[in-house]
Amino acid sequence: METNTTTLAEYLFKRLHQLGVDSIFGLPGDYNLQLLDYIAPSRLHWIGSANELNAGYAADAYSRVKGIGALVTTFGVGELSAINAIAGAYAERAPVVHIVGTPVRQSQESRALIHHTFNDGEYQRFDRMQEHITVAQAILTDHRTAPAEIDRVLRECLLHSRPVRIAIPLDMVSLRVPKLGLETKLCLPLPSRQPKIEEKALKAISDRIYSAKRPIILVDGEVRYARIVDEVDHIVNSTGWPTFTSGFGKSVLDETLPNVYGVFTPRHKEIIDSSDLILCFGPHFSNTNTFLYQTIPKQDVTIFFHSTAVQIGSEMIRDLPANYFLPQLIGHLEMEKLHTYEPEITHPTSISPPEVTPTDLVSQVGGFWHRVSSFFQEGDIILAETGTAAYGSNEFRLPPKTQLFKAVTWLSIGYMLPATLGAGLAQHDLIARSEYHDLLEARSVLFIGDGSFQLTAQELATIIHRKLNVIIFLINNDGYTIERAIHGRNAAYNDITPWRYLKGPEFFGAPTEGDYAAHTWSVRTWDDLDKALTDERMINGKGVRMVEVFMERLDCPPPLDKVLEMQIAREKAEQ
Repeated sequence: METNTTTLAEYLFKRLHQLGVDSIFGLPGDYNLQLLDYIAPSRLHWIGSANELNAGYAADAYSRVKGIGALVTTFGVGELSAINAIAGAYAERAPVVHIVGTPVRQSQESRALIHHTFNDGEYQRFDRMQEHITVAQAILTDHRTAPAEIDRVLRECLLHSRPVRIAIPLDMVSLRVPKLGLETKLCLPLPSRQPKIEEKALKAISDRIYSAKRPIILVDGEVRYARIVDEVDHIVNSTGWPTFTSGFGKSVLDETLPNVYGVFTPRHKEIIDSSDLILCFGPHFSNTNTFLYQTIPKQDVTIFFHSTAVQIGSEMIRDLPANYFLPQLIGHLEMEKLHTYEPEITHPTSISPPEVTPTDLVSQVGGFWHRVSSFFQEGDIILAETGTAAYGSNEFRLPPKTQLFKAVTWLSIGYMLPATLGAGLAQHDLIARSEYHDLLEARSVLFIGDGSFQLTAQELATIIHRKLNVIIFLINNDGYTIERAIHGRNAAYNDITPWRYLKGPEFFGAPTEGDYAAHTWSVRTWDDLDKALTDERMINGKGVRMVEVFMERLDCPPPLDKVLEMQIAREKAEQ
């Protein structure tokens, strides 16, 4: 029989499905079990992770591919296990919905001394902890206002591209609420026209653009969250101006374009400093995204396009949402007035890797990151873990329609393996919706160090169980090489317990035969690497494929090599 109501749980999960969530991550716990019963009827796939931290990491990566992600944990112990992942999503602008199943209202109101609490009757401490790492919160206590509260929080999640928290008491899960709201798609608020502000900004920006003789474009990672990727792509293509990205912005643009020169590193500083105008889109100027602040452009020649404001030199013009203002700027510009020039720089596609002998040991200084780029295909999602992989990925030559996710600011090691689960599922869900570059199959390719792998290795089991098309390059450099570069290059605290990593797929349940049989390779020389990359099982296989690449423990890419040199110089000076 038709009814105009639905359960509160179904309202939440169906709303998430409307927004593009097809898979939801988490773990069962006694305060969310009844909540989980409503996931499948809401057309969502439940992805049980090995622990809540990994579920949070997976939801984060899922959101970066699909635009929103979600996880469910239980109150107290579960949500605090996930809190590090939620904090990272906040720092790097990932729109994650954290749903927390809480004790019944009677227990909370009577201050009952129950498990998963501090046994002091104080239930709000967890709420206050989460307030610092979420942009909006809803603690549902009244079924009459609950649907509106859910919609409010989800809207904030999308608007600010940051995590939110929704707490649902166990006794509210099945309460009936009106389902009328679900008939209307949740929309973000449209900005109101600000004619005087817009006119001022358009004139100031166009004047600077028309007078520039050596302009440069710099694209950083927050263009994704400002929802201006298409507009920036249009500007890069139509102007033809020399363009760089940050590490965070790498893969936002088609790197095969003749005017896109890869990641802006300190070696490009002279070119950038000689520019008389820099258009900087989506700045995210953490120390690790700017090579210790070396690649922040000079303020007096830069126009910064933030998500809600434009900064011209030192003047900040607010109330100009980028995804609303940039189309106006594009329509306003007279392209024939723009100056073009050829910069004195070689395009990355014209640069060959260093010469090596096939029997030489594989090394990062020998061009590993450059050479492995030939393996990438259109549609690949490539993930680079904190450490040498994050910095080495700056050297990738990426084909069109690829996405790179790398550690940028939060730098929580172990993030990328469960993130590969999330990215792979997002890729799978987009293919199922026929929304993934017209591709029917695609891969996720992970580069991770041995130390990072050990933190979250158990999520490999979930990747295997879900039959995701994942390739793992595990860099075995005998410990925490990034930490060795910073300090304690010979210290025992940077050592880790050696594992037999290639036994991992079988231990975590991978089949040994059939279409999804796991395949593994051990690589020590350049010849080994070439054989692995060209193996038919690697190129056309399914499921998990894993390559263990052995490297020297102090072998590291720029700028870590310079950091290591400084450490060695300090040690010599102290002798």
